[in-house]
Amino acid sequence: MIVGRGPSALAALLLLCCYTTHAAAADLADKLRDDSELSQSTAKSFKRLMPVRFYSLLEQNPVANATLSLRSCTIFVPTNEAFQRHKGPTHVLYHITTAAFSKDQLEKTVSSDMEGNPPLYITKSRNGDIYVNNARIIPSLSVELTNREGKRQVMHIIDEVLEPLTALPTAKTEINNLDALQFIQKADQLSVGDNKLRTYRSQLALMKKESLYNAPGAHTFLLPVDEGFKITTRSSLVDGKVIDGHVIPNTVIFTAASQHDEPKTSAAFEDQLKVTVSFFKQKDGKMYVKSNTIVGDAKHPEGVVLSEIVKANIPVKNGVIHLIRRPLMIIDTTVTQFLQKNFGCNSFKDNGENGALRKFLEVIMDSGGAVLDGINNLSEVTILAPSNEAWNTSSIDNIVRDRKRMTDILNMHIIKERLNVEKIRQKNANMIAQVPTVNNRTFLYFNIIGEGADAKITVEGGGVNATILQADVAQTNGYVHIIDHVLGVPHTTVLGKLETDPMMSDTYRMGQFSNFNDQLNNTQRRYTFFVPRDKGWQKTELDYPSAHKKLFMRDFAYHSKYILERHLVIADHVFTMKDLAQMSLTTDNVVLPTFRDSLKMKVTEEAGHLHDEYASHEWTGYVITWNYKKINVYRPDVECTNGIIHVIDYPLLEEKDIVVSGGSYMPESSICIMLANLIMITVAKFLN
Repeated sequence: MIVGRGPSALAALLLLCCYTTHAAAADLADKLRDDSELSQSTAKSFKRLMPVRFYSLLEQNPVANATLSLRSCTIFVPTNEAFQRHKGPTHVLYHITTAAFSKDQLEKTVSSDMEGNPPLYITKSRNGDIYVNNARIIPSLSVELTNREGKRQVMHIIDEVLEPLTALPTAKTEINNLDALQFIQKADQLSVGDNKLRTYRSQLALMKKESLYNAPGAHTFLLPVDEGFKITTRSSLVDGKVIDGHVIPNTVIFTAASQHDEPKTSAAFEDQLKVTVSFFKQKDGKMYVKSNTIVGDAKHPEGVVLSEIVKANIPVKNGVIHLIRRPLMIIDTTVTQFLQKNFGCNSFKDNGENGALRKFLEVIMDSGGAVLDGINNLSEVTILAPSNEAWNTSSIDNIVRDRKRMTDILNMHIIKERLNVEKIRQKNANMIAQVPTVNNRTFLYFNIIGEGADAKITVEGGGVNATILQADVAQTNGYVHIIDHVLGVPHTTVLGKLETDPMMSDTYRMGQFSNFNDQLNNTQRRYTFFVPRDKGWQKTELDYPSAHKKLFMRDFAYHSKYILERHLVIADHVFTMKDLAQMSLTTDNVVLPTFRDSLKMKVTEEAGHLHDEYASHEWTGYVITWNYKKINVYRPDVECTNGIIHVIDYPLLEEKDIVVSGGSYMPESSICIMLANLIMITVAKFLN
């Protein structure tokens, strides 16, 4: 414990803790222990180091001085950096409590010394951080001391200035420590910027839900501002259940302390209707809140609704309030309207210029607007919308100028059906889910990695694997899933794709131990790689069980490499499936150069079931004929930065390719070479 005298000693110690090392703090402790009073020169140096505004407030406030001199207390002191970011007045008494609390002793709420004693809310996060409202306590800088009256005092250094709820200077009545209902009723007199709550306030009274907002305890309240009701019919959709969905009971969530994308149960959670609410932050720093109607009814459809937080972290007597751009739970816009409003926030002030999907919409409009018209004409649609950050790659810049190719890429992000996460899970039950895009000739492949809340959904299209950042954003005619990459614009080599694609893991594994993969990162070459999918290799286990086992053994790496080389075409350009089909029209066999020899095949388009026995509808796709054997092309034209991959249903492999004898096997051609060598050696010996 560090012992000092009077408020000046406390302030000086606090200052040094904020801006010097632990060693300096120890020096100060020694100084305080040796000297009954701080020297004038030392005090001046402390003042120079201190946050000037906070030190001045301490000196000028008689209540704060009296508390520091006579009482036990806890004081939360913002750093200099916090003051530099802070705009507006600082309320010093809101940073002081009249009891001493170490970090471990801090309870969920403590009363401040500000008039009306508004509470401060304490959040202890999973990683051990402790927050006071929205400010984090810097753990290494907390100090405890005893003043000359023998009263215990504790100081915590925080990274934000604490902001209480205050009234406008023009307010006619005194406003202290309001609850959420009083906040709504007196919002026009409060310092909340230009945000108005008149529409939501009217609906709250109409639905007689006042008791939800003046309930004692500590809750989180999400209040949509008037701007979110510019669509004239929207206010009529705010019924009692929707109001319930804007309250997280018995939990106080400040944005800095929030666990992102962690669903919290709303007050609208019962047998017939289940709504959760969660917070998340975009890379641009904007905070959003989302409702997820897990179980809906006729008036409250299932799906996610997003809303930007326009003013966060307003503390009230019974919790915290966040003002949001638009109401949650209400699904009343089409996919097209959602895109035009960029994230569905209905921001009429900026007309969507700062929306999280702004760049996606810009590219759509730059391509001529036909894509948006096509979306608008679909009765059911799902959009995979790349985030703004997804467009910030050099590989996209040149493509954007090519309107035709860009249109094809954009269409790769459009699905002509309502496809939410639950449907993706159903489709993924027996295989990697495959879904045709709007042009019916390009497929997207969904994969679910992990289980439960930690599950991650990826989608592959045109050689690009993207992760769904935000799923199931519901609209009246479909869904929007926000993804982290632009599909169809490759950003990895053939090796990179092979390494990361879950459908090609067996081929990657076989190529690794045989060193076949080493060449696939070479960006000076152009590869066309026919890659058997994992299920294709599994089929060989049924056809050639002994050989299949050895294909994946290191002792037989040479033979595995030989077989893989048959699948790899190396030329000065790539061969798309369309190219090969066109070439096959004029010849019985297309001859392609491989590493050792050549690959002869014929490619045709044939109608059949969509790849698997689980498929329910017909599809016209590519079929390879090789050595009189037909092999379906499962995923054509997976583009990479140094080539193209065609995922096929079965390896280019026949029984006669493999000779099994005892514990080993060899490709037939290798045996022929060895026999030829033996004959030559024998002849040479005879001639000698």
